[in-house]
Amino acid sequence: MATISRRKSGFQAEVRRKGYPTASKMFSSKKEAEVWARSIEVEMDQGAFVSRKEAENTTLAEALERYRREVTPTKKGADREQYKINVWLRRPLAKRFLTNIRSTDVAQFRDERLKVASAATVRIELALLSHLYTIAIKEWGMQILVNPVSLIRFPKPPKGRSRRASVEPETGREEIEAIIAATSSAELPTIIRLAVETAMRRSEIVTLTWGQVDIDRRMVFLKDTKNGESRFVPLTLRAVEIITSIPRTSERLFLIDPRKATQAFIRARRKARQHYELAGGEDPRFLKGIHLHDLRHEATSRFFEKGLNVMEVASITGHKTLQMLQRYTHLRPETLLEKLG
Repeated sequence: MATISRRKSGFQAEVRRKGYPTASKMFSSKKEAEVWARSIEVEMDQGAFVSRKEAENTTLAEALERYRREVTPTKKGADREQYKINVWLRRPLAKRFLTNIRSTDVAQFRDERLKVASAATVRIELALLSHLYTIAIKEWGMQILVNPVSLIRFPKPPKGRSRRASVEPETGREEIEAIIAATSSAELPTIIRLAVETAMRRSEIVTLTWGQVDIDRRMVFLKDTKNGESRFVPLTLRAVEIITSIPRTSERLFLIDPRKATQAFIRARRKARQHYELAGGEDPRFLKGIHLHDLRHEATSRFFEKGLNVMEVASITGHKTLQMLQRYTHLRPETLLEKLG
């Protein structure tokens, strides 16, 4: 039975029915309260009623914190996701109730973020919000929610990077060696050289332990990779030389963490570019726009240039699809000319 009560802030509608939790909501007018109460009673009569209380009283910020506690720790990229959650928490939208967030609100977030962040970053942030709603609907008992992210257009994914480490035509200077020469990090040169020889990801290299390395078999075993599958990475003779040159001072080959390795690479690249310009270098692309992750791209392309086929390269790099492998592969025209004759 529905009860409409006058309160200081308006009218409260309350519906009590045996076998269902009490449903109540505040309205500014008595008519609105009566209409809502009748709709709830109809749903209960039809057996279709789902409690709205939790969804209507949970803010996006509260949901994000719950998601951070319960869902984020189960993901491989848990550390990175913490930053994405904080992006949403800083938005005014975080103070709104989940039921009050519309697709127009999310579209506005998308458009504003695209002014300061890449399309790839915005896609990840939107995917996070979408998954939060999916979890809330399926696992937190908030079935009345509609996922607002599902109703908007995602930014187009960026094209795959085609950046490879280059050699300056006039001097023969190599970008990789220039960066190595410019760094003050004791470990970065070895990390760079190993990346070029193995195509392993930054985190895979930096977190390597001696227990994963089998010098006799010339193999590295990666148990917990980004795509969720383990794989063996064969080592070139040069890679074996690089690894055996590392002193065994701890369980890990490297003590630096992945983020600091990236920061060290950026500093070295900038310093190398400054040295290049001071020496009279004029190529606007040399030592510009190359990232640590591009070394995986470089190594993958070199594997193809050595004559390995798609399946052989995929078994080394861990790519699951040809499409993903193509994004990391850009063969030099000179190499193709040599094969063509």
